[in-house]
Amino acid sequence: MIHGPTGTVTFLFTDIEGSTKLWEQHPDAMRVALARHDAILRQAIADCGGYVFKTVGDAFCAAFANATDAITAVLSLQRALAVEVWVSEIGAIRVRAALHTGDALVRDGDYFGPTLSRVARLLAVGHGGQTLVSLATQALVRDALPEHARLVDLGQYRLKDLFRPERIYQLAAPDLPAQFPPLRAPDTQRTNLPAQSTPLIGREREIASALALLRKPDVRLVTLTGPGGVGKTRLSLQIAADLLGEHEQGVWFVELASVTDPGLVLPAIANVLSVKDSTDRPIVEALGEHLRHLHLLLVLDGFEHAVNAATLIVDLLRAAPRIKILVSSREVLRVTGEHQYPVPPLDLPDVRRRQTAAMLVQYEAVALFVQRAKAAKADFDITEQNAAAIAAICVRLDGLPLAIELAAARSRVLAPQALLESLRGRCRFADRFARDHS
Repeated sequence: MIHGPTGTVTFLFTDIEGSTKLWEQHPDAMRVALARHDAILRQAIADCGGYVFKTVGDAFCAAFANATDAITAVLSLQRALAVEVWVSEIGAIRVRAALHTGDALVRDGDYFGPTLSRVARLLAVGHGGQTLVSLATQALVRDALPEHARLVDLGQYRLKDLFRPERIYQLAAPDLPAQFPPLRAPDTQRTNLPAQSTPLIGREREIASALALLRKPDVRLVTLTGPGGVGKTRLSLQIAADLLGEHEQGVWFVELASVTDPGLVLPAIANVLSVKDSTDRPIVEALGEHLRHLHLLLVLDGFEHAVNAATLIVDLLRAAPRIKILVSSREVLRVTGEHQYPVPPLDLPDVRRRQTAAMLVQYEAVALFVQRAKAAKADFDITEQNAAAIAAICVRLDGLPLAIELAAARSRVLAPQALLESLRGRCRFADRFARDHS
């Protein structure tokens, strides 16, 4: 029979990190340590009105009618465990804990149901000494936390066998360990990369070179440079997509083209990563703490408008040794550790040579024009009659992808020869794109 709370209940699950190995190596010492561990947990839980309804080996399952009481209990037990003098053979006992609030279903004298499944899965992704808190519990305690305690947003994760992702928080206090490895969640490949409606034309050399550079262990900051309209953004998105499976915490895209105040760069990054701004410490410290143990790629697009914030990016790299940053900018950042990769225009044909339509469409610039022209006019195609004009248009536009795309869109009303005639005499046509577009 259940003697604990019913209805909406906050559950606390705990276990000892590495206990199986410790039992195998030091069984006698573990008996002594486990007895002390059990006493500490039972006392902390009871003092806060909790109910221990199950123990399995070194694992504890407790229920609380009040979420704040559960937070207080776990802070108390983690503090007691941290200062305890343990048997020398095994060192410190590190307990991981998880809290989740939901409906408590009772059957045959025991709790069961999805609430318990979620707290068990939450516990499984944590590390010894770490306390994880679900969004449901966070919503109940965020305005009633014990003094000096706070909840650090670790992001959203998909937990094993559970359909709905969980936003996970870490309970932190000044006198408890704060730095832990990334969570052991099975689905940590996360991203906000915008979907691309059309395939990337060409760029195989540039992609391969940039990927090789970013995969070097000692390369952490790569800047794609080039004039506006050369395709830096589109190239960075493709490179980032190719690296998705290589970063445990995913790849995150931060659009900075509209940010002209250098002081707003870090808040923009924090917003994408769901790091809450705080008045009690600088944003660079909050971001550094959030990223310190994460393995991810940041893609900072359009950095030229806030290039004076470049030193803050270096500060982030120093604070978070496992992150890498891919920047697109019209100019280099000129900071320590930066690796510049100039993005060239698309391959262009030599219009002085006579080439067939089949030959010309092999060039990246011509292929892009044809693809975008077909999107504007379904029956458009490159022929022997218009191929030379298309090639000349691409050359006139200096192989800049954006200029070519905008020109190709006019194929809906202008044939290639007429379009070429409209461009003649506009010597600075491509330059206008360079000034106005990234």
